[in-house]
Amino acid sequence: MVFVLHRFVLHNDRICEASEPGLSPGQVGLLSGWGVFTTIRVADGVLFAFDRHWARISRDAAALHVPLPIASETVHRQLLELVEANNARNATLRLVIVRNTGGMWTGPSTGRPADLIALTADSKEWGAAVRLAYVADARHAANPFSGTKILSWAYNLTWVEQAQARGLDEVVLLNEHGHVAECTSANIFAAVGNQVWTPPLSAGCLPGITRELLLGEVHVPGIELIEKDLTPSDLESADEVFITSTTRNLLPASEIEGKKVGRTDHARAALSAAFDDYVSRYVAEHKSAPVAK
Repeated sequence: MVFVLHRFVLHNDRICEASEPGLSPGQVGLLSGWGVFTTIRVADGVLFAFDRHWARISRDAAALHVPLPIASETVHRQLLELVEANNARNATLRLVIVRNTGGMWTGPSTGRPADLIALTADSKEWGAAVRLAYVADARHAANPFSGTKILSWAYNLTWVEQAQARGLDEVVLLNEHGHVAECTSANIFAAVGNQVWTPPLSAGCLPGITRELLLGEVHVPGIELIEKDLTPSDLESADEVFITSTTRNLLPASEIEGKKVGRTDHARAALSAAFDDYVSRYVAEHKSAPVAK
C-alpha cells in the first residue's frame, strides 16, 4: 500500500503544484538523506499533536545539524493552508526539512540553508491486523542517533519490501542485544494480563507520538503501561501484541514469522477507545483555537 500525494505541496513559503520542479541537485539532503521528517494526522482540519511533532523534529534537527528554516507558528499556519488547498481535512501530512549545504558534493542550490517541504495524502486503510517478521541487528541501541527520525530510510523500505514479498506486512527490528526495538514505522507493545509493555528508548526505538501519548496522557483504569526490554519470546508468549503509529493508531498483530500471536484483545481495545477519546477532545479544543499569523 502507498500514499498517493494530493495536488498541492508546500515548498518553503509557497504552495505549488506537486508536479512543479522546485529542487536542486546541489541540495546535500537529497543526495545523502540529510534531513528530518515527521508524519502528522490531520483530523477535521486540525493538526493532531502538532506541538509534540514539532518538538521532536526540532530535537532531531539539532542532533543532525539541520537548520530549521522558520518558526513553529509560521509552519503551523502554512500547513493549515496546505490542508485547505488540498481539501485534506482528514488525511495524512508529511513534513520534511532537507539540509541544503555541506557534505562532499556541492552544486546549484536554492540559496537557503534548508528547505521545508510538506505534502498530504489520503490516509491508508491498514486492515484488521498486521503480520510481522523479525530482522536481527537492525537497530544499534548505543548509536547516538538511534531514535532520530531521519530521511535515510532505505534500510527500512528494503526490509518491509522483503517482508511483503513473503506475504507479511511489517518487521520487528531487533537491536544488537537481541532485544525488540520497534518496527520500521511503528512502535510495538505486548500485553500480559493488565500490564502492557513497550521497549524503552534505550532499546533504540523512535519516540513515537502515539507511544508518547499512551505512556503519558491516555489512561485506562486497571491497565498499567511499562517500559521494559522485550525479547522475541516475550512477544510470542504475550496475551496481545499491537503496534502504534500516527497512521495506524493501535493495530493488533495476528502473527510473527507465521506463528499466531495474541489470545485476547482486552488491553488494546480499551487503550484504543481511550486514545480515540483523547483525539476527539484534542480536535474539539483546537478547532476553535485561533491560528497564529
